[in-house]
Amino acid sequence: MTQEYDLIIRGGTIADGSGGELIDGDIAVKDGKVAAIGNVDGSAAEEIDASGRIVTPGFVDVHTHYDGQCIWGEELSPSSSHGVTMVVMGNCGVGFAPAKEDK
Repeated sequence: MTQEYDLIIRGGTIADGSGGELIDGDIAVKDGKVAAIGNVDGSAAEEIDASGRIVTPGFVDVHTHYDGQCIWGEELSPSSSHGVTMVVMGNCGVGFAPAKEDK
């Protein structure tokens, strides 16, 4: 059976990042892009029940000190547990590159 979407997040309270009112509904994703928002009919390869949860776009943390931590901690905790999906590093001049050349 062919799935219409790759992912549907169902029944969440959606904050779309525009500053507008929150809406209750579903979000469908196809090929890495949001394909539908609202009451989504159809099926997906994966479905997530977001009842009682707020669904938001990712957040960018523009001032971090993860330059060293990114070497040993792939999750960049605690930012990743707060919804951060991208970080900017090196903005304080504490970069670790270029490193010693491998031989």
